[in-house]
Amino acid sequence: MTVDSFRAYLDLLDATGSSVAFEESMSWDLEASAITMLANLNDGPIPVFESVTGSEVETTLVGDPYRGPQSRPWDQLAQAIGLPAGLSGRAYYDGVIDRLRAPQEPRVVNRDRAPCKAVVRTGADVDLLSFPWPYIHQGDGGRYSNLHTVVAPDPDAQWGSWSSHRMMIHDDAQASLLLLAGEQVPNLYYYEYEPRDEPMPVAVVVGAEPAVECSADMWIPTGRSEAAFAGGLKDDPVELVECETSGLHVPATAEVVIEGHVRPNDRLDEGPFGDYFGYMNGPRRSMPVFEVDAITHRREPRIPFCVEGTGVGYGQNSSSTLQLAAAGPDATLGLRAAGFDVELAVPWRFTSRTVWVIATDQPYPGYLHELANFIFTTWGMLHIDFFVFVDPDVDPLDPRAVLTAIALDADPDADFHQFGVEHMPKVPLNIYQTPDEKGSADVGTSKAKTSKAYIDATTGDESDDGDPPDLRKRAQEVLVDAGVAADRFDLLDERDGEFE
Repeated sequence: MTVDSFRAYLDLLDATGSSVAFEESMSWDLEASAITMLANLNDGPIPVFESVTGSEVETTLVGDPYRGPQSRPWDQLAQAIGLPAGLSGRAYYDGVIDRLRAPQEPRVVNRDRAPCKAVVRTGADVDLLSFPWPYIHQGDGGRYSNLHTVVAPDPDAQWGSWSSHRMMIHDDAQASLLLLAGEQVPNLYYYEYEPRDEPMPVAVVVGAEPAVECSADMWIPTGRSEAAFAGGLKDDPVELVECETSGLHVPATAEVVIEGHVRPNDRLDEGPFGDYFGYMNGPRRSMPVFEVDAITHRREPRIPFCVEGTGVGYGQNSSSTLQLAAAGPDATLGLRAAGFDVELAVPWRFTSRTVWVIATDQPYPGYLHELANFIFTTWGMLHIDFFVFVDPDVDPLDPRAVLTAIALDADPDADFHQFGVEHMPKVPLNIYQTPDEKGSADVGTSKAKTSKAYIDATTGDESDDGDPPDLRKRAQEVLVDAGVAADRFDLLDERDGEFE
């Protein structure tokens, strides 16, 4: 069975022994994030802070709820959408791709059937600071909500556009949103609403059900609905309800919905922030102002947050898991739909927003360059600087297999390629940029442009100096009969225990 709310997901974590509740009072000021970081680093249970000091609204904080176990980061999300536990990465990707091929349109419900409308505050009653938004890292520019779904208009899609942009709290009714041009929602604001001097309506949905959170991290094409793909992902329509102050529709089972508008030609400081690279990202820069018009929420809401940058070069948190478990299958499906012969497209789990690995055939000369051109110019790839191409029989989910392919099959002279030299937009979060390069640009991207790069770690021919496939199959079968787990072998289908 799928779960249809964030609360139901927390119940799933509790039932499987994957979470731990803290009854004693904890502080939103670094304490909750410090405990969460330790849990992340040690592959411990998800921390649920049932009592938070200094909170006017009785609220539970949940640290990195989507971070899965290190051996199978996708395991908990698989169960949340009704797939079996214990799937190999490849079997999980296959299951998600099958779901995404059959999107289901959402179902609109009345306000009295929407749990997120239990408490409604508008106008002067709005108070962002009544919730315990965490101060996550020492040195952050402020308190953040950074694990939520942003709902914005989409002129080509009935249910709007869903995405993820961190929000820094400034006062009781104002926040700043990290809107980086090159992504769908920021582009709509910078190039449509702001030139018309028109505020853009936005809703920030905190504590949405897992399928919604996953779809916000996917690269849904312009004009297609994340709401429908979320329904396909969980094999059941998502329930939506109309906002109080705009025509936007939001997930009805959410914990908190913050309605408002992004003001045109107005900025507030944003950052610095300890981001996914594992470093404090700066400098402090100007970002669009999100003015709050209404807050609706469940009674005793549960608010999730993500400790980005848990350890340098180690990305095991909600953000990296959602990239691996949601963006990866969606990108694989998208590249196949575009006509490319891709086996899997997978974010490198240690730097999930910087490096991706793509297992693919090469049906003709120049194919990899054509594929690189397509993916580097896709809006979802703004953050990605590097791609590694490997053969289709190399598992992109296995870091050792990928590094072996680079070491053995990538010629340093011929197989390392720069792409789009000095013409590609830069994200101002990259640690290698100088402060001057990052600069404060009007639309949130760096002042400097950059190149991208890809590594051809494919063999490039059909030769096979290893054992014949039939012989390897037989060897693997013998080992499985002797008690070795089937998921250790590449020629076994873990879903039914039989050979492919």
